[in-house]
Amino acid sequence: MTKIAVLGAGSWGSVLASMLADNGHAVELYGNRQEVADEINQKHSNSRYMKDWSMNSKVHATLDLAEALAGSDIILFVLPTSAIRSVAKQVKAILDQSGSKPYLVSATKGIEPGSKKLVTQIFRDELYPDNSDLMIVLSGPSHAENVAQKDLTAITLASTSLDNAAKMQRIFSNEYVRFYTSNDPVGVQVGGAVKNVIAIAAGMLAGMGYGDNAKAALMTRGLAEITRLGVAFGGQPWTFSGLSGIGDLIVTCTSVNSRNWRAGYQLGQGQKLADVLANMGQVVEGATTVKAVHEICDKYSLDMPISEAIYHVLYEGADIKSEIKLMMNRQMGPEIRI
Repeated sequence: MTKIAVLGAGSWGSVLASMLADNGHAVELYGNRQEVADEINQKHSNSRYMKDWSMNSKVHATLDLAEALAGSDIILFVLPTSAIRSVAKQVKAILDQSGSKPYLVSATKGIEPGSKKLVTQIFRDELYPDNSDLMIVLSGPSHAENVAQKDLTAITLASTSLDNAAKMQRIFSNEYVRFYTSNDPVGVQVGGAVKNVIAIAAGMLAGMGYGDNAKAALMTRGLAEITRLGVAFGGQPWTFSGLSGIGDLIVTCTSVNSRNWRAGYQLGQGQKLADVLANMGQVVEGATTVKAVHEICDKYSLDMPISEAIYHVLYEGADIKSEIKLMMNRQMGPEIRI
């Protein structure tokens, strides 16, 4: 039995915690809401984030980070990107006292604005400057709602150490979730982060009444942008044809379970960004990631017109129809290029 600390008691963190408990591991779920922790411990549910769902009764929730981390072999981060660095600093202080070096697994999908860093780069800054082999990325087409229903799911675990990725594969896999390994944590993270930006665009198109042709065009050209950015970061181009690339893009751009898609849909129907984010109830990672993508495009002169259009709409007050017209009238060129 493995002791696992899951940091983040939202929908995905709760479902992963329950799944790992199903697998027979000891799971401590760390969050910041007392009422959520009490409900998990007393009723084995988390109605704030997951309606009509029962968790594995062996998951224990706590607001005490030191309690969650005590004796843990693995720390699973399922937090908004904006919270990763501050929590990592707290984790570092606790680990320094214990002298332990557990595996760090990230299920967070985003790029930090300002620093423009991936989660593993933040881990390197704050936790393990010399132990990148202990960092593993979990990403792929995996809505929490579907995993909670034990729908068949396939996800990627990526690390610079394939041995450690394989070790996590054995711990995480079960009869309803299958994990594959990868040695490209950079590409896997970029795929998981930037697909949220494209999902906002997909929701916008749906909200404005566009059909299947527009959706297919957006997803295909969106994948080209994700690949372009991923290669610029140092990722492997073939990673984006896998689960954490096209797989995650498909599920996020086509499902009402995607909060990024839902946010885009509401924007496409004329709602304001501030109102959409206020009413969503959970973090819309794509709305934050697009800021970092915009800064990266400026710095490296990357051609990412869809991502840039989303940035213009969200943060510069651009009209969606005008941005679509601009993209459709761009200079002609070949389809396949990096």
